[in-house]
Amino acid sequence: MTRVIYNTATTLNGFLADDTDSLEWLFAVPGADDAENDFGDFLEGVGSLVMGSTTYEWILAHENVLEKPQAWTYQGKPSFILSSRELPAVPGADIRFRSGDVSSAWDEIRDAAAGRDVWLVGGGDLVGQFADAGLLDEVRVSVAPVTLVSGRPLLPRRLESDRLRLESVRQAGQFAELVYSVRPSA
Repeated sequence: MTRVIYNTATTLNGFLADDTDSLEWLFAVPGADDAENDFGDFLEGVGSLVMGSTTYEWILAHENVLEKPQAWTYQGKPSFILSSRELPAVPGADIRFRSGDVSSAWDEIRDAAAGRDVWLVGGGDLVGQFADAGLLDEVRVSVAPVTLVSGRPLLPRRLESDRLRLESVRQAGQFAELVYSVRPSA
């Protein structure tokens, strides 16, 4: 059964990135490589992934994939970019640009996953749209020992405790990984 999973890292006070969309805080955490090693197992279970334009543009800028398409980390996985803007595609990658409500793209995203999980790469507002549509099944958040004064919030939506159930807690290097199942709103 296809699950929709938001798997990300956040600061202790709930930010994905700083105000300039920098992730330098994340890469500076000692032991980040140890936490990253477990990510391969998660990615094996992913059939398709979804991200918003800011996340996609960050990847384009920081991974240089337009000039080096082989650096696209998600080769072989259909990648949906939800944006109202026109953006360049990574040559040779299965990238599908869609706009509008997440519900309108859902059937295609689910079908592309071929029974495996859908990974919501980010950002928080995109994930909020999936939660609003009742399509978010799980939140996996790796909490880093960092605080920021401000930045991009983990999930700019209100999800009450009646919708979130803690399933597991584990240490991965300096990170605490929390896994919550998400119930659709009533």
